[in-house]
Amino acid sequence: MGHLAGSKSELTHLIDRLNRYPIGLVDSERLRRILSLLFDETEAFVGSRFPLHEATLDELSGLTGMAPEPLLPVLERMADKGLVMDMPYAGTTYYLLVPGLIGFMEFSFMRRRTDLAQPELARLMSEYFEERGRDGQMGEFFGSPTQLTRALVHEEHIPVSSRITAYEDARRIILDADFCAVTLCYCRHKKEHLGEPCRKGAPVEDICMVLGEGARFLVRRGFAEERDKTSMLETLEYARSLGLTHVTDNVREQPSFLCNCCRCCCELMAGVQLGFADGIAKTPFLAEIDPERCDYCGACLRACNVKCIGLASEARARPKPDRFAEVDAAVCLGCGACIPVCEQGAIRLVERERRPRPPRNRGRMFARILWEKGRLWPFVVDRAKRLLS
Repeated sequence: MGHLAGSKSELTHLIDRLNRYPIGLVDSERLRRILSLLFDETEAFVGSRFPLHEATLDELSGLTGMAPEPLLPVLERMADKGLVMDMPYAGTTYYLLVPGLIGFMEFSFMRRRTDLAQPELARLMSEYFEERGRDGQMGEFFGSPTQLTRALVHEEHIPVSSRITAYEDARRIILDADFCAVTLCYCRHKKEHLGEPCRKGAPVEDICMVLGEGARFLVRRGFAEERDKTSMLETLEYARSLGLTHVTDNVREQPSFLCNCCRCCCELMAGVQLGFADGIAKTPFLAEIDPERCDYCGACLRACNVKCIGLASEARARPKPDRFAEVDAAVCLGCGACIPVCEQGAIRLVERERRPRPPRNRGRMFARILWEKGRLWPFVVDRAKRLLS
């Protein structure tokens, strides 16, 4: 095909297109290698021509210059690979280019695949997320004042005088979803290929949850398995028994996923540990340790999934029997995963002075992030063109 002058050229256009999303992809040689493993030349070309909104086959035919007949199998192949989301509605199928994060990079490890070099991809992705520090992909993902994700509290541990809203309640989020499924944990599956199994013993299979329309797509394309509400709630309780932290979209309406995260594998938890203290939106609560009860056994230090508990500064000069732990309030997510491991009953949750309030929906969350990054105008123009077309 004449317009495919070379894979590097098409990858440049694809990266430019992906960088119009709220969470873009910082260009590097590793990123180009990752994309070359996920997209063939034709797929990279088609992906680079996608609008920001969903489009029909005929619309994409006009944007790519490809006739519908050869274009359709390309779109179907991309949907099977998790690069494009297909959404059937009223007899018409709409296609949407999946973002890199949270998107096709996660999808690439949400099933065991033979069509993809997953060990090489795991290594490249791990190196890519760590390269260039705050100027690299971690800074792009975690660096906005408006976070993409938020933590949820284990509500059995909240103060008796406190209440949580439906959007702060993991159980309620599951019960309110119109479709539920479970999938492989992307992070643990990737770590598995790196020879680094979860130190908490959390499983790879059937532990992370997807909800709503996105879940329908993932089930349809073999990335997830549908579950009923009872099964989902049982999985949630199992995750809590392992001391995992629940993380979901940073929105109040219709969250699309509910991950169960550990300290050793999860890239979200790693971002907080590496200095992005506000990289995940926090719960309305904060862990607090009673120094009179704490014997500094270390159980809570090992349990905390963002590693925000350590030896209290005022206890560092004391002999071991008099030492006690303290929580770094600037880092603590307020999930409560540390509480069950404390045999002394020294940890409790207290309410934060200021209660976090997520954006209403994904559209508003994305608009905030785009505004903060100075990228809102292309998004507005794209939406205006769609309304006028």
